Amino acid sequence: MRPTATIIDLIRSINSGNAPDKLETLAFLLSMERPVEPGAASTQRHLEALGFRLEGDARFKDAARAYELAASIDPRDPKRWRMLAAGAWLRDYVEREAWDEALTFIAKLKLGDEGATREIAATLLRIGWKHECRYRAEPAVQCYRLAFAMNGSDEGLATGDGQPISVKIRNLRILQMNALVDQGRHEEAAGLHESTRVIAGLGSVGIYDIVSAKQAADEGRGVYRELLAGRRMAEPDVTFLDGPIAMTSRAGTLDAPPRYLAFFKDCLAFPRSNVVLHGHRLIYDLAAHPLSSLADIKDGVNPGQIMTAVWGPGRALVEAPAEIREIDAGLMLFGFQSRQYGHWLLEFVPRMLCFNDPACPSGLPICVDAEMPDSHRQIIALMDERDRAIVTLPPVATRFRNLGMAPVPAFFPFDTRPEFPIYDAIWPQDVLAAVRRRILERLAADGLDLRRTGRRIILSRRGFAQRRLVNEADIIEALLPHGFEVVHPEQLTFAEQVAVYHSADTIIGSASSALINCIFCRPDTRVLALTHESSAFYFRGFTSFVESSGAHLLFVRGSTEHAEGIHPMHANYSVSIEQISRALAFATSAS
Repeated sequence: MRPTATIIDLIRSINSGNAPDKLETLAFLLSMERPVEPGAASTQRHLEALGFRLEGDARFKDAARAYELAASIDPRDPKRWRMLAAGAWLRDYVEREAWDEALTFIAKLKLGDEGATREIAATLLRIGWKHECRYRAEPAVQCYRLAFAMNGSDEGLATGDGQPISVKIRNLRILQMNALVDQGRHEEAAGLHESTRVIAGLGSVGIYDIVSAKQAADEGRGVYRELLAGRRMAEPDVTFLDGPIAMTSRAGTLDAPPRYLAFFKDCLAFPRSNVVLHGHRLIYDLAAHPLSSLADIKDGVNPGQIMTAVWGPGRALVEAPAEIREIDAGLMLFGFQSRQYGHWLLEFVPRMLCFNDPACPSGLPICVDAEMPDSHRQIIALMDERDRAIVTLPPVATRFRNLGMAPVPAFFPFDTRPEFPIYDAIWPQDVLAAVRRRILERLAADGLDLRRTGRRIILSRRGFAQRRLVNEADIIEALLPHGFEVVHPEQLTFAEQVAVYHSADTIIGSASSALINCIFCRPDTRVLALTHESSAFYFRGFTSFVESSGAHLLFVRGSTEHAEGIHPMHANYSVSIEQISRALAFATSAS
């Protein structure tokens, strides 16, 4: 029998059960008697078919060996076979989760062909995406890591959902690290981060004990002065047009936290985040609160944040900043979502009451986030009794030699964890009433005429993409003959907004941040809050802050327009004209 025929017969006899031994025999025969054309071409075709069959049987190591044998007898295009062999070797490493071996292999691999390298990297991405779709985070991360190493960067590559490899690894690592710190495995989470942080473009992380401002001061780490003791709030009386409903959100605590001033020396803060690092401690009232386990704390994991943080019971991992700005002293009026009006008015503006207190040293500037809207600066000017300077902080970690802090007036998680109901925070009316009083007095002193009354206002939300009242135009058309006027709050200065709300006897609008300005209403103003039919909405929270002015709030629940990919809390909705008519009749009869 001719040598080529013998070799081909041997190749045909190889299967997944006998491949290792028969491939060794085949290698010996080929080393002794290399086929020449046309036998070599036929042998290569049979080796390619064998490799394909072995890959189908998940015998990737054996398939790689078959491709390598083809390369050994092809003097014209061995790179093609080496590429096929490299892909099979990497799939073998992935199958066995031999990640270090795979990285060593890639470091030694020299294909000399950019297209071949990119093709193998793309194959690894596809494998990683399959793992990710099966919720297998670690194999997915490692496949993406191998693709990055194969390609030398994530240029020209994207994962199955179109994200760059660096972004994908960062997001998956955060999910994994959160799961580990939930179990108290902080050191293991830090090690996981360290293994891929360079690809994600991140710094190393430190582990910090989470404490409140009071706890840190009690440990001798700072100064804490209580200005108003904690107190019990009344439960809001939530009113619906068609009678009570079974609210499915979790009622916020009725224990209002103390108002305080706290000062800490030599601490690191992160604009656009509430995190303050002081030695090996992370000072953050929300994260240190007894109810913090239900909060989905988002500081540092959203687009635009300047640091990465992962939270667990009592401890957190925080990324070391690549750049640090130094500042002598300041008062902290910056933080997560401080540029968003609803968060600003409820969470940040009340801190000015503390900064106005005689216990707060004069001369300390107020520090705010960069890109703060002009309306926010107008509010600071109205609240400030000490003529303080304002320092704008760019998105760079900032070390303060002396940092003054004041609290959010309620326990308010930005969102709850998926396994918990939505948390409906209740706001202390005494604090909001004090903010209202200060702003109205200052505006009146500045010459704003606040004497007008009797207006009927409908707040337009036409310019917004979420939680939109889809039949707003029909409702406006029906209300205009009854003396209503349309107001677009975002088009007015803050002073003009206050004047409008203060002059109204009746206000109709979507339950959104625009209704927060109802804290400036006159007592007994009737406020009709339009919303979708979700029973998990922030009904108690809206009632608590709207009625801090003495106004009365009535919820009108419409019909939700469900859409794929839209969170139920942000769904668009419609409210019938009949519902509006009944709500107006109810408000009129109740006044």
